[in-house]
Amino acid sequence: MVSTEIRTAVCRLAREAGRATMTYYDGEQPADVREKADHSPVTLADEAAHAILLDGLQRLDPGTPVVSEEAEAAPFETRRGWRRFWLVDPLDGTKEFIKRRAEFTVNVALVEDGEPVFGVVLAPALDVLYWAVKGEGAWREDKGAPAERVYSTAPAPGAALTVVESLSHPSEALEEYLRTIPVARRVKAGSSLKFCWVADGRADVYPRLGPTMEWDVAAGDCVFRQSGRAGERPSPLTYNKPDLRNASFIIGL
Repeated sequence: MVSTEIRTAVCRLAREAGRATMTYYDGEQPADVREKADHSPVTLADEAAHAILLDGLQRLDPGTPVVSEEAEAAPFETRRGWRRFWLVDPLDGTKEFIKRRAEFTVNVALVEDGEPVFGVVLAPALDVLYWAVKGEGAWREDKGAPAERVYSTAPAPGAALTVVESLSHPSEALEEYLRTIPVARRVKAGSSLKFCWVADGRADVYPRLGPTMEWDVAAGDCVFRQSGRAGERPSPLTYNKPDLRNASFIIGL
């Protein structure tokens, strides 16, 4: 399904894109923050990472289309016939990036038949990379150390939970939901690292009670799904929807 050569090459490509974002994060070049039509921010770092990933994926896998946050997606009439496509967020957590918070990521996922079967999440400022392949588990490479398999376990009924939540998207809906479950601790994280923190056991549950796009979640969702000790963890997320938009979801329970 995903060869070792492709996995290694895509991880290397994500690191190349991550290095490009860091030239702007470290101030070597001005990031030039602008506002997109949907009022979300975009920077030159987003665009540089997009160019690297798009070119690299087209070279590595020329027959497979790429959907990226930083390019107009093909219409659903075209996409509905796709069995397989790459789904990319070149810089997830742009708000964190602009505020010089380290929790932004480069996200690359391969979707087959509506399911992410390969995912790479790189946090370049933290020098940590997560990757997962369907049937091969979820893995973390921390600051250049060898890859280490990570695991998550569904919490026992009634157990007090560690909740990971968004740095940039608080909501009353979240507060209402948290009043319905036993919460031991709340931790905040940016970008798709929230999925990865559930995957490596740092948190039990990630509730996102607001809209996201498929490219925001696919790579992290793959890491979470493949982190189970006895098979895949279930996820409510689906892919290649007509508008590529996700409703609210809860990961980990």
